[in-house]
Amino acid sequence: MLKQVGGVPIRAKHRATCHCGSVELELDLPDGIVNPRRCDCSICRRKGAVVASVSLSGIRIVKGAEHLKLYQFNTCTAKHYFCSHCGIYTHHQRRSNPEQYGFNVGCLEGVNPFDIADVPTNDGVNHPADR
Repeated sequence: MLKQVGGVPIRAKHRATCHCGSVELELDLPDGIVNPRRCDCSICRRKGAVVASVSLSGIRIVKGAEHLKLYQFNTCTAKHYFCSHCGIYTHHQRRSNPEQYGFNVGCLEGVNPFDIADVPTNDGVNHPADR
């Protein structure tokens, strides 16, 4: 049995998909899910996803790049991506750290984000970039 971190087996590559399968990502998570969290900013509280982060080089779009749509708001720094077919948020380039993507833990193959205990909520309403 593989060692697990955050309920995710540690292996070199992890597959993530939207609901309909039009978009498929490959993630490098050598340490498993690190620092899973929720956010209470205006978009995150509506989508309700548990997110974790990976470096920009840690996500590769395997298929369906043409189905990804970009949504930006407020400072237009963060880039939120979702499937244009099923509407599922897959990942975003972070505003607080543009060198990272946040990814939807629920899109990881074989991972149920509800199995991760004690997921903290970040204060996105009072984001440091807004001060």
